Amino acid sequence: MAFFRFVSFALAVFFLSQSLALADDLKLPPPKTEGGVGIFEALKKRSSVAGGDFSPAELSNEELSTILWAASGLNRGEQGWTVPMAMGRPPYCKIYVAAKDGVWLYDWANHALKEVSKDNVKALVGSQAFVRRASHILIIVSDPLGLSTFSDPATQDEFAFVLTGAMTQNVYLAATGLNLGARYIHDMRIPEIVSSLKLGPGEKPICLMLVGK
Repeated sequence: MAFFRFVSFALAVFFLSQSLALADDLKLPPPKTEGGVGIFEALKKRSSVAGGDFSPAELSNEELSTILWAASGLNRGEQGWTVPMAMGRPPYCKIYVAAKDGVWLYDWANHALKEVSKDNVKALVGSQAFVRRASHILIIVSDPLGLSTFSDPATQDEFAFVLTGAMTQNVYLAATGLNLGARYIHDMRIPEIVSSLKLGPGEKPICLMLVGK
């Protein structure tokens, strides 16, 4: 009996270690914070790419790093972000990244990607067929934990929407500076997003941001 208990324990440890090994988290390279076009030139060139104009080319990890840092990265030590936060709170919207080889959650504190799934969900999350053509799809989701200190649901939504507006504008400007294309998408398949991203209660998809070449 003791032998069987030992074997069962050893197998449990093995399968646990195998499941943990499947996680493919990614520490992003440092973002580009110098050079590129000036802010006024970026504003002049800022535009939404036509859906069919995304090429099959993939973003590099360096390009993705800069896009995500622009969206909500730390830019002043341990507290201070590229977008405005009420009363200095940490970001109260999450950024999920969908690519051909999986889905990740952006960890702004460590500038890293935490794996959510190895599935390609790009064809599932948007209503328009061209959404899947983008190299990467940023899915911005409100964070009920981060918003919990606000007084009522309407206030929570207001702060989440304002933050999302700042995030998406930063993505547009960073994409312009990197000579990449970007497009804001509001028409989403919410049930598919909730299922694919394994969202919890109160987590609300707000928009998609397509980024590609």
